[in-house]
Amino acid sequence: MSRLYYQLARFQAWDQALCRRLNHAAQLRPVLWFFRATSRLGDGVFWYSLMLALLLWEGPAVLPGVLHMAVAALTGTLLYKWLKGRTSRPRPYQRHAAIVCRTAPLDQYSFPSGHTLHAVVFTIVALAYFPWLGPLLVGFTVLVSLSRVLLGLHYPSDVLAGAAIGALIAGAWLLAF
Repeated sequence: MSRLYYQLARFQAWDQALCRRLNHAAQLRPVLWFFRATSRLGDGVFWYSLMLALLLWEGPAVLPGVLHMAVAALTGTLLYKWLKGRTSRPRPYQRHAAIVCRTAPLDQYSFPSGHTLHAVVFTIVALAYFPWLGPLLVGFTVLVSLSRVLLGLHYPSDVLAGAAIGALIAGAWLLAF
């Protein structure tokens, strides 16, 4: 067995074990309710509400930042949908009987986490314009990312990949503007 194969097998075992542990924590009703709500807000409700609230409270002066968030998010949507179709990675609950699906998935595949990708894109771009939102956005992004694993919809590696891809998209759009 090659060293790379051994390392990949160890990583996969870690990924599955952490996914099982976090998913198990969601069997507690308050935890399940909280992370279902967080995940639902991460579907886009939170981000679109944030953009609308910024426009209503701050007026046209924030339009460049809001448009920048929207363009970067659209790029994220196109890329993550393409990646999901290419990788076709089954969701954890589809592969492991010990992992329970605790909310309905939005699409068929697991890799990468679109919720995490978008949360990172929105957060990084928004913080470039509105740094005072940092504690709220970073905290919410962490919770959205965690919710995806707790609910049995993603492996931790899907979430890490989504975060990395989201950071790359946001960085590219910040350089472009």
